[in-house]
Amino acid sequence: MKPPVTTRKLTTLSLLAAIALALYAVESALPPIVPIPGIKLGLANVVTLWLLYYATWKDALCVLLMRILIASMVTGQMVSFSYSLCGGLFCFVAMALLFRLLGKKHIPFISVIGALFHNLGQICIAMVILRSASILVYLPMLTISGILTGAFTGLCAWFASRRLRKDQVWFIR
Repeated sequence: MKPPVTTRKLTTLSLLAAIALALYAVESALPPIVPIPGIKLGLANVVTLWLLYYATWKDALCVLLMRILIASMVTGQMVSFSYSLCGGLFCFVAMALLFRLLGKKHIPFISVIGALFHNLGQICIAMVILRSASILVYLPMLTISGILTGAFTGLCAWFASRRLRKDQVWFIR
């Protein structure tokens, strides 16, 4: 009987989670790209997009959840855990569905939609936590930033998918 997850696959997913965490750490160390709180590039999402492209949605979700949990624990910001988790899950569901519907040729577009849904998820959880809809005034700025940062992240993932072909990815075989 074949085990549900091989040691090789578990090791690879762990390495990809570590890469996503490293991208998150590097991005956190950079100065803000604009003077508006909460707007980031989302470089760690490159790993999620790459996994959606080459692996399964389950692998991508596993790495996403590991990254969110570990980043929240390491930074000591468990308050931001709910924001990251809600935004990450909104983003993930949108991107996974679009990969299924559109195929793998539209990574930058899928990334933009994912960024917009990430922002929407964070606005939704903020409305629940704050018990106020006044946070919706922030949505237009988040929409513009989501389009720009999602396109950038999507292009990074697209270039990564071109650079590292499926036949070079040994754990998927």
